[in-house]
Amino acid sequence: MIDEKELIIALKSQNECERAFRVLVNLYKERLYWHIRKIVLNHEDTDDILQNTFIKIYKNIHKFEEKSKLYTWMYRIATNESITFLNKKSKKKNITIEEVKNQLIENLESDIYFEGNQIQILFQKAINTLPQKQQLVFNMKYFEDHTYENLSEILETSVGGLKSSYHIAVKKITAYIKLNETI
Repeated sequence: MIDEKELIIALKSQNECERAFRVLVNLYKERLYWHIRKIVLNHEDTDDILQNTFIKIYKNIHKFEEKSKLYTWMYRIATNESITFLNKKSKKKNITIEEVKNQLIENLESDIYFEGNQIQILFQKAINTLPQKQQLVFNMKYFEDHTYENLSEILETSVGGLKSSYHIAVKKITAYIKLNETI
């Protein structure tokens, strides 16, 4: 296991920066990929956003004040990049965020990188009905198994608020699946 403090020092060092950044990418690319993918649902878009996320991390590592963990800071950047992407897509197509998310769900079934069945499609549709903040909280807690404390740092929200958001999200997803289940 690589010590985070040592990695940060190396990332901020002119001599070790490139090597340290390769280590950082190798350590976090898969976790960040799946975090982004849960938000934008499309492989190609996820790859683009992941690349933009790492570019932003590389360019801004010297501004990282170490008030949070490095991965928390990176998750925040990835989350913001994903939300910005969806907002830009919405503006470009002149449609609402909800309509963009509905299009992404419709495209999910034809996505060669999606290996899910009908139940998983229904599950994704249920998640898609949640407001953006609840969706983020649910995905990060359910799929990525973040603690509420980590979520609090990443999303800059109180633990109590996050617990409430997650609980409400679970209820909404359960109700949606029960209503739309045809199996």
